[in-house]
Amino acid sequence: MTRPFGSLLVANRGEIAVRILATARRMGLRGIAVFSDADAGAAHVAAADAAARLGPAPARESYLSIPAILAAARATGAEAVHPGYGFLSENADFAEAVIEAGLTWVGPPPAAIRAMGSKAAAKALMEASSVPLVPGYHGEDQSEDRLRAEAARIGFPILVKASAGGGGKGMKVATSAAELEEALSLAKGEARAAFGDDRLLLERYLAQPRHIEIQVFGDSQGHIIHLHERDCSIQRRHQKVVEEAPAPGMTAERRAAMGAAACAAARAVGYVGAGTVEFIATDEDFHFMEMNTRLQVEHPVTEAITGLDLVEWQLRIAMGEALPLRQDQVLLNGHAIEVRLYAEDPARDFAPSTGMLKHLALPEGLPGIRVDAGVRPGDAVSIHYDPMLAKIIAHGPDRATALRRLDRALAASAVAGIRSNLPLLRGIAAHPDFAAAALDTGFIARHAEALLAPSGPAPRAALAAALLRMLRDASRTEAADPHSPWGEASAWRLNGPGHQDFRLRDGEAVLRLRTHPGADPRLDLPDGPAEVAAAHWQGEALSAVLDGQAFRATVLRDGAALTVLLDGATHELALVDPGAASGTAQEGGGRVLAPMPGRILSLLVEEGQAVARGTVLLVMEAMKVQMRIAAPADGLVQALRCRVGELVEDGAELVLLVAAEEHAAGKA
Repeated sequence: MTRPFGSLLVANRGEIAVRILATARRMGLRGIAVFSDADAGAAHVAAADAAARLGPAPARESYLSIPAILAAARATGAEAVHPGYGFLSENADFAEAVIEAGLTWVGPPPAAIRAMGSKAAAKALMEASSVPLVPGYHGEDQSEDRLRAEAARIGFPILVKASAGGGGKGMKVATSAAELEEALSLAKGEARAAFGDDRLLLERYLAQPRHIEIQVFGDSQGHIIHLHERDCSIQRRHQKVVEEAPAPGMTAERRAAMGAAACAAARAVGYVGAGTVEFIATDEDFHFMEMNTRLQVEHPVTEAITGLDLVEWQLRIAMGEALPLRQDQVLLNGHAIEVRLYAEDPARDFAPSTGMLKHLALPEGLPGIRVDAGVRPGDAVSIHYDPMLAKIIAHGPDRATALRRLDRALAASAVAGIRSNLPLLRGIAAHPDFAAAALDTGFIARHAEALLAPSGPAPRAALAAALLRMLRDASRTEAADPHSPWGEASAWRLNGPGHQDFRLRDGEAVLRLRTHPGADPRLDLPDGPAEVAAAHWQGEALSAVLDGQAFRATVLRDGAALTVLLDGATHELALVDPGAASGTAQEGGGRVLAPMPGRILSLLVEEGQAVARGTVLLVMEAMKVQMRIAAPADGLVQALRCRVGELVEDGAELVLLVAAEEHAAGKA
């Protein structure tokens, strides 16, 4: 149904809901948000004119519940539904339910979603249309025997992919038949959890191709055009991290060929609205990979180089309007690069990170910079949803300018309270191979030593900032009599200049530091004395001059924990109590701990069972990612500390292992 509407319900959350609501407001539409119990105070709810509760925090009971979303639409008087991306955005049953409810669906026809939303069906359609494909299997027979046989025929390494959905979920690489079983199991589990569909397809894994996609648009009058391409080659876990438009090195001839193939793919299914046709490309050729029948996370780079609002196009096409431009009228202005800021720890294999955002600084207001964010300082990042916090988009007249602006924007960004991939993004932007546009899907893995290296010890300025924060806190008195000398904390001494000693933990090292308070304090740092002048605090932000050099930092304190944000880097320090025992407990021992908060999906061992190092003990799920927790050493399972279905916290003890000889001695 295509007709004008005055109210729009966004069936999503986070930054994409905020972004869609902004365009709806500019167009004079009434914007309606939906939320789970975990998102009652979220940014997208605050950005809407009205909002309705869907249900509990788990996505299956809220953002993936078609009845709950339709009930919210009825309760709020919504006339149209925009699905955003992820969740139900490529679910044909949802599209049909919206249309049958008498609402306008902002998306392609359900038949097109079915044809292209399934990777397997899309590949079959493209194969029939003579579009080049990567060798693989996308048949209906999903038995393990058939998948094993097809994998052997295709040859290893092989890529196992969820047939439904996208975003890197349900995608695993197997380099041998021995690894195939685990890849199939994990891919099925993630696909079932993320999309409610565990069908798989297999492809020959190409180690270093480029990932190039074409943005297409169609209207209900039968017109289809493309809005140029995007390069999405920089990925981790098969999920995009950096995207840019246009693709570096793209010739006009290759662009025309790929654009024509993408439009032909869309035309074959009578496509209407925004879609993306994705290709695996080499220097010689390109192969159809899949079509995403929705708006993409990376659409802002296309908006930057074309000057268009793609959400507005979606809404106007849903109202029945024709495409506003012909193919030859689509501009290509300059270059844009987008990076995705994730709540995750690259040092722990990109495990999602949860907790409260104690501090979040994003580079809004800088020339050529756009920020799309779905969180605010003080918001909680939960285990239930994708860990993306924000997108930072840099635009310039050329790639070099866009990259310089991006580098400056990342230096002005900061995250505290959770782990983030901000250091990784800064490393990518500063890497000479990225500057030279030497891009492929193996970029992060190939440069892991440089990009994922530990941050190293805190620099002098970070230590100085932490000490100045300690001095500031110590100078505040809560004495009943403010004139009492016992309420002072000035380090005054009777027979000489005063000083205060602190011990700070920086990683494994404990640093002994001394301060000499005063108007311009002196600091004794591990590598020598330092002079501080012009120290000024504004809330948590510090500006000062250290040894003649000005610097700025943000210092957050939570009890003994000190977080220093300096020059785009985060330094975690801790005040050590000199009265505490010097020894520390053995980390971990025979205890297998949860790497992050999550839900226990299955237990694969029993108490008393002997296990070898690397044996998978259990499977847990967090933020739509399934993780297999393995034994760190040979031993016996003495106790299982968790149950299937249980929600566990970060660091919770899951399994207790003991060495075989300890077990035998205990029995004796």
